[in-house]
Amino acid sequence: MPAPRTAPATPAATSPATPAPAAAPPAAAARPGAWADGLSDVSIAGDPLAWPHLAPPERARPTTVSAFAALAGRIAADRARWEPLVDYDPVTRWYHRLEVGEGYEVWLLSWLPGQGSGAHDHGASSGILTVLAGELTERTAAGPRRLGPGCRRVVAPGYVHEIVNAAMEPAVSLHVYFPGLREMTPYPAVAATPAATPDEEIARAGRVRSVAGSARPPRGG
Repeated sequence: MPAPRTAPATPAATSPATPAPAAAPPAAAARPGAWADGLSDVSIAGDPLAWPHLAPPERARPTTVSAFAALAGRIAADRARWEPLVDYDPVTRWYHRLEVGEGYEVWLLSWLPGQGSGAHDHGASSGILTVLAGELTERTAAGPRRLGPGCRRVVAPGYVHEIVNAAMEPAVSLHVYFPGLREMTPYPAVAATPAATPDEEIARAGRVRSVAGSARPPRGG
């Protein structure tokens, strides 16, 4: 008896292949100042320097005597800045340039007893002297003047004076020159006369006020 025929196997139905999702592009490396979406302050607002209100303010520099005096006051008050630098030289005055700016420079000086500058001017520069520690004496043709801690003297170009430590203790001073010091003209020593007492200073100031009050302005203003 012949064997029964077997029906051919019907291939299983298959669905069409579903394409795999495309790979996401690699994330952009994060940059400092960039947002998560890749933008930044500059791409949103533009170049900050192109907008005056966004640009950093220009640092003001001293241009007047009062501004230089304020600069000297700020440095003098900052003892942590200058005090660790102070040194002393047994042969001559010790000095250290503390700051240089546009149109000015600042010097730190120390004076042992007996040390002095000699009579001089500062050429075309103006100056502000501030006593930081100890006592100095300024000698001029008008007579000597004692300068204690915190005292300040403003000198104009061509002003002749002599600074000396006539005390028994060291002294430290701060000097602001504007423009920067380029020359010092020496002069014969100023006569060493006794320094005025406080009463004499008061009397002298009174005489100056009296003379100034009685003086008449020259014709033509």
